[in-house]
Amino acid sequence: MSLLSVEEALKRILAKARPPQRVERVALHDCLGRVLAEDVAARLTHPPFDNSAMDGYAVRYEDIAAIGTELTVIGQSAAGSGFRGQIRSGEAVRIFTGAPVPAGADTVIIQEDTENLPEGRIRTLFAPSKGRHIRLAGQDFLADDIALTAGTALDAGRLTLAAGMNHPELPVLARPRIAILATGDELLPPGSAPGVDQIIASNSFGVAAIARENGAEVLDLGIVGDEPAAIAAAVSKAQAAEADVLVTLGGASVGDHDLVQSTLLGCGMTLDFWRIAMRPGKPLMVGDLDGMTVLGLPGNPVSSLVCALLFLEPLTRKLAYLPARSRLSQARLATPLPANDRRQDYIRARLTREADGSFLAHPFPRQDSSMVSVFAQSDGLIVRPPGAPEAKIGEACSVFKLRDSV
Repeated sequence: MSLLSVEEALKRILAKARPPQRVERVALHDCLGRVLAEDVAARLTHPPFDNSAMDGYAVRYEDIAAIGTELTVIGQSAAGSGFRGQIRSGEAVRIFTGAPVPAGADTVIIQEDTENLPEGRIRTLFAPSKGRHIRLAGQDFLADDIALTAGTALDAGRLTLAAGMNHPELPVLARPRIAILATGDELLPPGSAPGVDQIIASNSFGVAAIARENGAEVLDLGIVGDEPAAIAAAVSKAQAAEADVLVTLGGASVGDHDLVQSTLLGCGMTLDFWRIAMRPGKPLMVGDLDGMTVLGLPGNPVSSLVCALLFLEPLTRKLAYLPARSRLSQARLATPLPANDRRQDYIRARLTREADGSFLAHPFPRQDSSMVSVFAQSDGLIVRPPGAPEAKIGEACSVFKLRDSV
């Protein structure tokens, strides 16, 4: 099977992605970033009554059309405690922001535009327009209005609107379920005391973070050794949990100790492709197992993270009904780079800002795919297409940004 380009591999992965149709009712405070499964109608009218937008006095416009009018203050209206009487000619009611407008009033004059007089009277110093500073009932929305529609991603403003419509919970589409399985006899969880031939498993934490950051629910299947029965048992757990995607870490190649691909094929997986024309991350495997997408990532930590960003992130976002995320930017090289071979390179680099706001990319001198420390210090990946000629200092390059804060 020939090497696929990164673009073709991603195209094939996304073409087969089928977002889950499961619907959940979720408490409002847990709905941030979720996507509505149904239209949502208001359960009440808002505002429910005419109310004041300012502190001041509720008056009849015909009484204050002329500057210098004197009025008798007959009571007050506060939020949660409105004035129950009716305003008549020559009268005013002290009113506060959000309080109901008393019957008979049609305008609010703000307190700065009045002068206090003895014996509970005021004098107007300004003549506002009729209806000024009054929020009319229903000007935001009416009961039964469809204010939020299916497919809407819920952010702070939309959650505030849902709460105002009197919804304590919302119908949302289920998050895609991503199962992650690390394989290898040499692996131990963090906190262990590794033996002379063992290492600490780290990939799953970064891959899980990428999945969660892009709207997924993660099922950690732990670590299994290089033993087909153990791998098959873990795969069965993913299927039983109705995972939308199974991500395996390591063992997807075809060496004597790479048993993931052969075991999955034995479980019934249809292999779509494996091996991508990229560096790091060449031994990427993609398949389908009874409707569950299988994404086999390389075992080297940096290869695993790069592949997760390039392929798992866009896949997860599509499954989560979220818009595609653009990470590509432009920069200039701070150091020269040699000509490239037939694979697309992703070179870890530090990014700095120039005086004109442009990026300058500083590639790290060591790019070994086992060096997570270099990846953690990187702000972006310089993208070198297959066959790219030698690049000089100052030459333009594409950069896959790892952090939005840069």
